Amino acid sequence: DVINGRKIPAEGGLYYQGINVKDLVNGLQGKRFGFEETTFLLLFGRLPKEDELEHFLNVLFELEDLTGRFVRDVVMKASSPNIMNSLQRCVLTLYTYDENPEDISVENALRQSLELIAKLPEIAVYSYHAYRHFRKDDTLFIRNPQKGLSLAENILLMLRPDGKYTELEAKVLDIALILHAEHGGGNNSTFTTHVVTSSGTDTYSSTAASIGSLKGPRHGGANLKVQNMFADLKSHVDQDHWDNEDEIIAYLQKVLNKEAFDHAGLIYGMGHAVYTLSDPREVILKRFAQALAEEKGMTEEFELYNRVENIAGKLIMEHRKLFKNVCANVDFYSGFVYSMLGIPEELFTPIFAIARMPGWSAHRLEELINANK
Repeated sequence: DVINGRKIPAEGGLYYQGINVKDLVNGLQGKRFGFEETTFLLLFGRLPKEDELEHFLNVLFELEDLTGRFVRDVVMKASSPNIMNSLQRCVLTLYTYDENPEDISVENALRQSLELIAKLPEIAVYSYHAYRHFRKDDTLFIRNPQKGLSLAENILLMLRPDGKYTELEAKVLDIALILHAEHGGGNNSTFTTHVVTSSGTDTYSSTAASIGSLKGPRHGGANLKVQNMFADLKSHVDQDHWDNEDEIIAYLQKVLNKEAFDHAGLIYGMGHAVYTLSDPREVILKRFAQALAEEKGMTEEFELYNRVENIAGKLIMEHRKLFKNVCANVDFYSGFVYSMLGIPEELFTPIFAIARMPGWSAHRLEELINANK
C-alpha cells in the first residue's frame, strides 16, 4: 500500500479476473467443482451461472477420455522417471490426433485448451503408473476417470489402488489446484506461453514449452525442496524435540550459514518477490492443511511446519539484514498437503502443471486475441 507517498507493507492479495481469491474460495463452500468454476472464470472472465456450469462440466467430461490406442501407444511406451517429460511428449503427440492442429483461431485454440485441461490429469497419473510398472516393477493398474466426478476427485480415484478418498481430501486438492491456477504473466512458464504463442505456433507446442519451463527446479520444484529440507530437519531434530524452538533455530541457522541441507543458504518455502506480510495462497492453503492434518492424525507435524514458519522469517531478516518482512509462500505447505494426500513426489510438479493449464490457456487466448493490435 502507498500511504502519504510511502510504500507500506501490506497483506498480499491475488485476483482472478477481478475476484479476490480469498472471496472465491470462501464462495465455494459446499461445492465440489471449485477448480472447474475457476477454470471457467479464467477463460471467460466471469463465474458461470448454474446452467452454464452444468454445460461446461459436460463438455469437460466428454473431453477427458484418452483413447485406448493413445494410452497403449504413447503413454505406456518410453516411460520416464520424470513425469514432466512424459507430459511434454504426450502433449506434443496429441497434435497428431487433432484433425486441425495448426488452426490458431481463438475458437480452435479454446477447444484445444479445454481438451488439454481435461486430459492432462489422466496423462500425468497414467504416466506415473507406467513409470512405476516399467521402471520399478510395480503392479500396473489403470482406472478410467468417472464422468460426474470433479477433476480433483478423478486424480485421487485414478491414483489410488482402491480408488477411495474422503470428502475433505478431494476438497483440499481442489483448493490446491485453484491456488495454483494462475499467478499473472510474469512468472517463467506463463511468460513462456506469451513468448511462444506470439510466434504463431500451435497450442500443443506452446503448452509443451510452458511445461518445460515449469519443470525447472527454480520454478516448479520449490515444494519438493521444502519437503526435502524438512526431512533433513527431522534427521537433526528428534520428534520428541519438535516443540523445542532452540533446536529448530540452531538447525535453521546452519541452513542459512550453508552448513546444513543442500548448503545453498536458503530456507525453502520462505520469501516472495512481491508478497511481504503474507502470500494469500499460503494463508488459504495453510488453513486446509491444518484441517487435513487433523483428519490424518498429523497435527504434530503440522505444528512443526507452523513453528518453522514463525521462526524462519525473522531469522532470514536478521541474517540478511533486511527491513522488508519475509513471509512463507504457497510452496511451504503444498508439498506437505500432497504428501498427506498420498501423492508421490514424482507428481508434485505435474500437479502444478495440471493446475496452471487454465492460466496458461487464458494467457494464450489473450495473446492470440491481441496479436494484431
